[in-house]
Amino acid sequence: MAPDYGRHGRSMAAIVDHLAPGVSAFAPRCQGPVHIVTHSLGGLVARALLASHRPDGLGRVVMLAPPNGGSEWADLLFLLQLHRPLLGPVGAHLRTARTSADEALLGVVDFDLGVIAGDRPLDPIFPRMVLPRPNDGKVSVASTRVAGMRDHIVLPVSHTLMVYDRRVAAQTSTFLRTGYFDRD
Repeated sequence: MAPDYGRHGRSMAAIVDHLAPGVSAFAPRCQGPVHIVTHSLGGLVARALLASHRPDGLGRVVMLAPPNGGSEWADLLFLLQLHRPLLGPVGAHLRTARTSADEALLGVVDFDLGVIAGDRPLDPIFPRMVLPRPNDGKVSVASTRVAGMRDHIVLPVSHTLMVYDRRVAAQTSTFLRTGYFDRD
């Protein structure tokens, strides 16, 4: 199942409300645990979904380059007042300084979580002017971390292309099977 959450036109609560029925219908059809793999903003969506509509039989969760601590790019877009057209209503969740209400909606990580971060931006110069190093061009490695995660690994991949990388796929598979990333 690869749901589309229409990120630019909806609030985080509306995205969760949109996804919850599909996840609830999908979970009972699984023969085993329901594992979740996300990329970027999808990690925050998964956190919000699991905080309010956790499916029965939840297995492990792997987040690829999640902005758990926000992204300085979002901060810059808010400063330039470009956040509404570029980020939409979910933009507040992408900032490095969130309100307590925004944090509450994301919930705490009380599930089996592995996070994969990248440290190779496609553009080696421009992200250095906005993001702390190391980063993947969109999110700093430090911002991918979140309290409660079980494991975290950094791979030499960019934010955008990590979903196509064989090393990322292999580490995702390993975590889903074992609960840990392979460091050998």
